Amino acid sequence: MATLGAPARTAPLPAAKPAATAPHKLGLGALTAMVIGSMIGSGVFSLPQNMAAQAGPLAILIGWAITGIGILAFAFVYKSLAIRQPKLDAGPYAYAKAGFGPFIGFASAWGYWISVSVGNVSYAVVMFSAMSYFFPVFGAGNTLPAIAGASVMLWGVHALILSGMRTAALVNLVTTIIKIVPILLFIVFAIFAFRAQVFTLHFGGGAASGLGSMLTQVKSTMLVTLWVFIGIEGASVISGRAARREDVGTATMLGFFTCLAIYALVSLLSLGILSQPELAVLKNPSMAGVLEHVVGRWGAILINVTLVISVLGAFLSWMILAAEVPHVAARDGTMPTWCGGENANGAPAASLWITSGLVQALLIVTLFASGDYSALFRIAATAMLIPYIFSFAFAAKQAFAGTGYAPGESRVRDAIIASVATAYSLWLVYAAGAPYVLTAAILYAPGIVVHVIARRERHERLFSPIEALVALVIVGAAVLAIVSLLSGGLTLHA
Repeated sequence: MATLGAPARTAPLPAAKPAATAPHKLGLGALTAMVIGSMIGSGVFSLPQNMAAQAGPLAILIGWAITGIGILAFAFVYKSLAIRQPKLDAGPYAYAKAGFGPFIGFASAWGYWISVSVGNVSYAVVMFSAMSYFFPVFGAGNTLPAIAGASVMLWGVHALILSGMRTAALVNLVTTIIKIVPILLFIVFAIFAFRAQVFTLHFGGGAASGLGSMLTQVKSTMLVTLWVFIGIEGASVISGRAARREDVGTATMLGFFTCLAIYALVSLLSLGILSQPELAVLKNPSMAGVLEHVVGRWGAILINVTLVISVLGAFLSWMILAAEVPHVAARDGTMPTWCGGENANGAPAASLWITSGLVQALLIVTLFASGDYSALFRIAATAMLIPYIFSFAFAAKQAFAGTGYAPGESRVRDAIIASVATAYSLWLVYAAGAPYVLTAAILYAPGIVVHVIARRERHERLFSPIEALVALVIVGAAVLAIVSLLSGGLTLHA
């Protein structure tokens, strides 16, 4: 039996099955749709209220400026890594493992999987909350009928992915196109309805507004903006299924600029239609309330219907991403081998069953815990920061060391961009705050057991001394969080 600190003994593994045979390869359109479809889910429809609830127009402008620079650095890093590290598939986890060893790689894979799974639960909640506009029985999206409906949706998407990744990607492309058109229509109406005097009414927030200092307001926007950009790595995660490697970087950049323009316009234009205090109390999806104010009830109907379509598409995208990471990680020994099975259609069947089972369990927990959409997406966003931080730190490490670069090739730009992406990720950890960081530790801690199983399968050392210390810190933080939650000392503020 391998023990802590014992020398690794690597058992031979069977040859890895190709990630996807030729008929299952994805082109630029499908990859771009995966990026945009992953990012544009439910978040954009709640942006007006989510941003205005804790920040004034000036803080939101600053928040978007910081986010634009930070996420652009994310996009550039993933584009560069896709080209310079063609043998590393599945995005953030693969980069983290290559740069910082097996346990950090595992933690990144586990964190990514957990984050996307929790994110899908938040999608289900907000989707059925939107449907309560037509069917009040769904309430806030966490009633028994809502959870039952979300479960039906989950297993329908599960069956679609089992039919083949290419089929699922085509459906995602169609839903992505369908959901963008009404959002663009909202932007057009909002431009004509925008009033500068409304936008500047509570411009700086100020002490009287109860929003706090400018720094507090800007920090409050950070997890919201991160949430709507999670998925920027979508093409990298499924890069092993790309027809052409260079399309991965192109899809990432196209997705970033498209979504940044949409998000900034939706949140800022809304502040010129309804004032910050009015937006702050809107029911989500708040975009529906804004458009209803401009054009009447049919605007709210349009947005609520679009949200349902959008979430269906994003739910599909995220289920693909959630299943792909454990599947690829199992092939290189990061995850247990039972996560790596494929069916006859080339779909990651084993990891998909595990993922669907987890999402179903979380849906049931949400029913009894009366889970809130805002808390769920903040937990998911915080959990995602670990794979982000280590993949960007890997890019910085490669640039400073010159690995993957031709002799004499300039590395300065890549080093600066990767350093900015890493710094921005660390800033997001600070902005998230201790309650969400500690709660994320609860999600990471069970993964340590799975890591041990995977290492024992290969008869390898469980942890290096540094990895053991990191694991102990995670467990300690998780225990502290659980005790604090039970005692009421830890609360999650939306």
